[in-house]
Amino acid sequence: MSAGVVAIAVVPDRRIGTSVWELYEIAIACAVFGNPQPDLADPWYELRLCGDTGSGPGTGIFSLRVDHGLDGLVGADTVIVPSVPDAVVEDGEEVPADLVDALREAAASGARMVSLCTGAFALAAAGLLDGRRATAHWQHTAQLAARHPGVLVDDSVLYTDEGSVLTSAGTTAALDLCLHLVRRDLGATVAGQLARRLVVPAHRSGGQAQFIEAPLPPRDADGLGPVLQWATENLAEPLTVDDLARRARLSTRTFHRRLQEACGTTPLQWLLQQRLARAQSLLEATDLPVEQIGGLSGLGTAANMRRHFTRTVGVSPTDYRRSFRPSARPSTAR
Repeated sequence: MSAGVVAIAVVPDRRIGTSVWELYEIAIACAVFGNPQPDLADPWYELRLCGDTGSGPGTGIFSLRVDHGLDGLVGADTVIVPSVPDAVVEDGEEVPADLVDALREAAASGARMVSLCTGAFALAAAGLLDGRRATAHWQHTAQLAARHPGVLVDDSVLYTDEGSVLTSAGTTAALDLCLHLVRRDLGATVAGQLARRLVVPAHRSGGQAQFIEAPLPPRDADGLGPVLQWATENLAEPLTVDDLARRARLSTRTFHRRLQEACGTTPLQWLLQQRLARAQSLLEATDLPVEQIGGLSGLGTAANMRRHFTRTVGVSPTDYRRSFRPSARPSTAR
């Protein structure tokens, strides 16, 4: 299964070159899509860095060499705009016209359009976010909404997925979105294994809050890490929030509050996310009947699993399995 061509638009500020944060978000996309993983999927993605090939070295601390002009965005399967110059966001300068034209042409040719952090300003300038939910780093969403009132700006989420157009907040949320794209293209198993290599959580849903008061403590005995690890190893059991709270030696109310602070979601939503991720992996990697996968993942009956799976993933368990295991035998539940 070919993962497709990913084209990254590199748009340095002509006055200061590429900033540290812009380089960080470009590097995230390059690390996910530009580093072959033949043991996970072969072929992997083909990566293009696209920009002004005749601009010469940047004037700032960092400069990047691009091998394609902005016309290289056209014909790619996925186009990613990691950022735009600070002057566009802070000073109201226009997004470069050649970039806007290239983005419109790429979208018209069928590319999946993606922004990381301030890259949303470029997609908005091209008219690709009108009438759609979109996000950016919370520090910049007010400017985005003011300049583009046709965009449904959500400043609270990590990323948005509108099908052919996806946007993310900055820094680590950009990595979450990139892994989400791998999950869409190559499945939860591949995305989970790649996340492990990158030493990041396998799946943070786009609806999680940008603003989390404290990071999840992974291993310390006083934190939630051991309890959550235990829960992921016992998803087939009828776990309740009270069960987890007792294991954490906390009141149910305190456990709920601390998990919300640590993960940006409720305990019930966190459990559902883990169960769906387990179901996806089993659908991809095994020929087990859907009814059995429902039990192993804790989603219950085939009907209950179908309801949760279709609502969250967007397709039925059978159709999901067919996408990643075309030769798998049909299941009795759709």
